[in-house]
Amino acid sequence: MIEEVRKFAESLRGRYSVFLVGSYARGDFNVWSDVDVVVVGEFKGNPLQRLRELDAPPGFELIPLTEEELMDRVTKRDPLALELVNYGVPVRDDFHLARKLKPWEKT
Repeated sequence: MIEEVRKFAESLRGRYSVFLVGSYARGDFNVWSDVDVVVVGEFKGNPLQRLRELDAPPGFELIPLTEEELMDRVTKRDPLALELVNYGVPVRDDFHLARKLKPWEKT
């Protein structure tokens, strides 16, 4: 699955950081699991407009955020952000977020 997410991430034009999260990142997925992917980019517009811009493959559940939105969630200890920090698998990291998020691991 990481390879499928990597192909999707590489197809994106522009600057993005893409992380596999959820059950596939943790390794506890099953046949009914969707593929949860956080996409950090220089987005404009509301979440629905962002999703249209990204055009996800079938079975992918995308969470499009700006870097500022992600960091705000991390500082507020949002469950999704902590999931990304502790279990997320970086497949593309134009914003060097894996390094920036390192201090937040296991908090």
